[in-house]
Amino acid sequence: MYSTKPGYIIGFHGCDEEIRNQIVLGHKGFNASMNDYDWLGNGMYFWEYNYDRAFEFALERQKNPKPSLAKIKNAAVLGAVIELKNCLDLLESRYLELVKFSYSNYSDSYKMIGENLPKNTNVSGSTDRLLRRLDCAVIENLHTLNPEEPFDSVRGVFIEGAPLYEGAGFNEKNHIQICIRNPNCIKAFFIPRTKVKWPKK
Repeated sequence: MYSTKPGYIIGFHGCDEEIRNQIVLGHKGFNASMNDYDWLGNGMYFWEYNYDRAFEFALERQKNPKPSLAKIKNAAVLGAVIELKNCLDLLESRYLELVKFSYSNYSDSYKMIGENLPKNTNVSGSTDRLLRRLDCAVIENLHTLNPEEPFDSVRGVFIEGAPLYEGAGFNEKNHIQICIRNPNCIKAFFIPRTKVKWPKK
């Protein structure tokens, strides 16, 4: 009854400038990410209202390219107007219970075949478990358990990075991430504006 998220949000995606321009002009589509380590499962990823974090991500990819990921020559940010619709919102208790149930179901299936579950793991130089193979598999399993009312999007909060200060409960890279499974949730792409001031008379 209350699963549909009303209204629109703004999402930001860090990418190469040329790719962003082609998407905004309609010359190129926005492809879903299908990696087995994606934090919220398969879909199109955005930072919710977080332009700076998206740009930081693109800059990091530009400075430290990885063979398995698209190369970024000039870091840029793609903006999107998004309707979440039927959202698997991991900030809400009932959806967290669904994910817990999905884990139990997924774990039991692995026990039956005698194999080990995938794991969330760190990458070199980080303690944030950036490779979320277990989480991705559990969320994808939940989607298979819910075929009659498919989720259009997934929303999650992530505590990431070093503490802001000694003893802090806030971290440098905390963010809310959006994964769009239904491409029709994206109503428009745009090039984000920089802040402007009216000229003085």
